[in-house]
Amino acid sequence: MTTHIESEEQKALRDAVAALGKRHGPDYNREHLWAEAGKLGYLGVNLPEAYGGGGGGITELSIVLEELGAAGSPLLMLVVSPAICGTVIARFGTEAQKQHWLPALADGTKTMAFGITEPDAGSNSHRITTTARRDPASGDWLLTGRKVFISGVDIADATLIVGRTEDARTGTLKPCLFIVPRDAEGFQRRHIEMELQAAEKQFELVLDDVRLPADALVGDEDAGLLQLFAGLNPERIMTAAFAIGMGRHALGKAIEYARDRTVWKTPIGAHQAIAHPLAQAHIELELARLMMQKAAHLYDAGDDIGAGEAANMAKYAAGEACVKAVDQAVHTLGGNGLTREFGLARLITAARVARIAPVSREMILNYVSHQTLGLPKSY
Repeated sequence: MTTHIESEEQKALRDAVAALGKRHGPDYNREHLWAEAGKLGYLGVNLPEAYGGGGGGITELSIVLEELGAAGSPLLMLVVSPAICGTVIARFGTEAQKQHWLPALADGTKTMAFGITEPDAGSNSHRITTTARRDPASGDWLLTGRKVFISGVDIADATLIVGRTEDARTGTLKPCLFIVPRDAEGFQRRHIEMELQAAEKQFELVLDDVRLPADALVGDEDAGLLQLFAGLNPERIMTAAFAIGMGRHALGKAIEYARDRTVWKTPIGAHQAIAHPLAQAHIELELARLMMQKAAHLYDAGDDIGAGEAANMAKYAAGEACVKAVDQAVHTLGGNGLTREFGLARLITAARVARIAPVSREMILNYVSHQTLGLPKSY
């Protein structure tokens, strides 16, 4: 399922990744698929060629995630490792950070998690309490704080942690990003048991005076907010890709079933009560993909503000479309939709994630109300 607004190279990438996903399928081994996708150059399509990447953009990376998701084998860490962390390091990292991390993120030999959410901050990143202070004697950083719902920390070599440092001039706290190695002293993690069946686990993190060298800081201490948002737009675009892929996977199973399942001499897909809701789900997924493509195009063209609006809208649209597609797919299969054999029931919980993370649909509606429509804030 390709679109004419994609280049020949993008269509070829879509076809190649779809073939890889089909080979691994819904029973995929995450490590094996990650390693193969890395070897084939798919994990780093958005990273600069000078550092071992494909030299493309979030447009290409979103194609990779969408097609793997459509095959039932999505790689959640694509959202985090190359899209957020890779982007931030490529745009703002030091030369040493780029050389150390980007080639390894691109070929999949290293992965990086991303830690922003906190137990008491939620959607309000201005309330982040993880603080970083300098040790005047050594110049080292000392990080203290807590994070929650951080994906894949156990399989990541390091976590890009969003902390805050005190501005010496104003005394206010400003955001900064730090690379924290998995085995850093004082860096503890606790697995959060989820009802969600996913290859990647969720963690609560505790940083207890974690000592980091001066060069653990990514980019400029004064440009923290700009750097942070440079990572959050790709995160929203990639979450949209994740949701669209999942919706397509569910829809594909439902269409196949509706063609084959025959009651009263006619396949159930001939009945409009079955066919029309599936057609609607398809339309809504296609519309969400168009907005995702717009967001990715704006981001890759360097329009961070335009991309911010489109990325939020794309994530909203994809989350809604995914939930509806999964629900309709389960309903099409009836009792079979809840069996382990058909593999749709687990998507009910997974689809819900796209409405909640990385930002809730209500916060997106707030963004559109204030930023796009110019309505006043209630908070």
